[in-house]
Amino acid sequence: MTRRHPLSILEDFEHLHQPLAPPKVYRRRLIKSGGVAASVIGISLVIGIAGYHWIGGIPGWVDCLYNASMILGGMGPVDPLSTDAGKVFASFYALFSGVVLLASVGVLISPVLHRLLHRLHVETDRS
Repeated sequence: MTRRHPLSILEDFEHLHQPLAPPKVYRRRLIKSGGVAASVIGISLVIGIAGYHWIGGIPGWVDCLYNASMILGGMGPVDPLSTDAGKVFASFYALFSGVVLLASVGVLISPVLHRLLHRLHVETDRS
């Protein structure tokens, strides 16, 4: 058995002329996509927490978590930053967070969209 890259979730999808995957395979895809999306969001959150603490100068870890979560979720900043380094970090983290949010949603819904599109295009043998 060959080892595949853990992020190769797109290789698991059936092709156009293959039958629709059974529900067990579909559920496994949903769980795998959710795990990848949660991992990417979790790593991004840790980056934000560390950046707000060490670069942004916010002393409380809970406040750093709150700021990083609000930016990553698309809500916006909470605490004002006083240093230029903190402002530069917050700018780049906000742009990074936007990309991460969109990519995570794409990874999360890809099995659902694939199944829907595959179901609509599967040819039947009905006479």
